[in-house]
Amino acid sequence: MRPGRARRGEAAPSWRWLRVVVRVAAWSVSIAVTALVVAAVAVPRLAGATPYTVLTGSMTPELPPGTLVVVRPVDAADLRVGDVVTYQLRSGEPDVVTHRVVGVGWSAAGERVLTTRGDANPVADAAPVRAVQVRGEVWYSLPWVGRLNVLLTPQQHERVVQGAAALLFAYAAVVLLRGRRRPHAVLPGRPVRPVPVPTAPAPTATPAPESEDERLAVA
Repeated sequence: MRPGRARRGEAAPSWRWLRVVVRVAAWSVSIAVTALVVAAVAVPRLAGATPYTVLTGSMTPELPPGTLVVVRPVDAADLRVGDVVTYQLRSGEPDVVTHRVVGVGWSAAGERVLTTRGDANPVADAAPVRAVQVRGEVWYSLPWVGRLNVLLTPQQHERVVQGAAALLFAYAAVVLLRGRRRPHAVLPGRPVRPVPVPTAPAPTATPAPESEDERLAVA
């Protein structure tokens, strides 16, 4: 056999390491995609929260444009200064803004209102926010994920999520089946000579002592 050449039936070490690296990378991508889908879609649905995409830079650097914010319902009476909330610009209309609460007060009619401001804005928002306008408090955020949300329609977004989930399940099933069907590999090599095991010598029989009559007869 030439030096440096792998034996027949034995994978070269470089290919073996490459196979391990590819497998680890595939599992890492699968786990990352699964975690992303769970955080961006599954968790909001199960918790009754709503994902929104940040489109402007008024909340930079904490929430730059393209960030996906997950907003969960909250009682407006529980909001305090420092909370980041998503609210309607006008009650009953779909346009929303995500800003930080910088003040809590009361209107002339005795209604509790919030004063909000974007972290990057020098002044507070002109109009106070009423409780009926509040959509919820920001629960957590996912940077850059919102850009995908903007490019896709709701129907396309749903299809992407379903397709990603189907691919992940199919990949896991293939890996599981291959692991079950693959026989144990036996690499060729030199036969191992059995090591002789020393055996103890057989015990010798001790002659029985002669009787008095036998000794007289021999004499």
